[in-house]
Amino acid sequence: MTATTEIIDFKVETPDGAVLHAFKEGHGQPLLLVSGLSGTATFWTEIAATLSRSFQVIRFDQRGIGSSTRGEAPCDIELLARDSLAVLDAAGIERAVVLGHSTGGCIAQRIAKLAPGRLDGLILSASWLSPGRFLSALFGARRAILDADPYAYAAISVLSGYQPRWIEQNWHIYDDALASAPVSEQARIVTHERIDALLAFDGSADIGSLMMPVLVLGTRDDIVVPVYHQEALAAALPGCRRTIMETGGHLFPVSRPDAFTATVAEWIGEL
Repeated sequence: MTATTEIIDFKVETPDGAVLHAFKEGHGQPLLLVSGLSGTATFWTEIAATLSRSFQVIRFDQRGIGSSTRGEAPCDIELLARDSLAVLDAAGIERAVVLGHSTGGCIAQRIAKLAPGRLDGLILSASWLSPGRFLSALFGARRAILDADPYAYAAISVLSGYQPRWIEQNWHIYDDALASAPVSEQARIVTHERIDALLAFDGSADIGSLMMPVLVLGTRDDIVVPVYHQEALAAALPGCRRTIMETGGHLFPVSRPDAFTATVAEWIGEL
């Protein structure tokens, strides 16, 4: 019988009054997990349970999401990066590997710019340097759907995030998304500003100055952040390692957790 790892939850207060709910589990090399547009710690639950067998894993609800409060500061990628560093501070961690998925990869790039000396490695999963026309149009359309019908917004987020066959076989993911749709005014405001933040991000001017080891991850069937975005990241980081899976969709950490965790653990183990 496999023993379960103790999960320690803690709170982080930010200068503008947000209170972030964070979790720490496992021992060894610290690994901070930064989720994407949804901003939830629960996105990483299964991943964290696996990786905490080898690493000290930290994850958190981003401001205004889940059990974390919004605070007063205007939301942008840099603020979310500073929140991430505050979580590391509260966890008593000086240096860590930072893994960001999707929008979390944008946040991770900004963490690396703000505090390069605190990163032992950087993992950019299904992320991008700058949105370009496709991502701008896609997230602009999703923002309009959010304003018109938050249930349709939640549905589209799932239907575009995974392979259709996988959704058929894991239909609870769709039901759970509708159950947690951003129906309240506050939830819609938070989601709206997060979409604005990701669309405003452009890491092109800073990517060449990142000197820490970098792993770029993606899938060829990602229709949210197409693989050419990971190719652009790799081209801007000639010393990085790039691993592109054939299948898994945009949310491949959830749909292909074994391949994802094995790739991450192997790479960190070689640092």
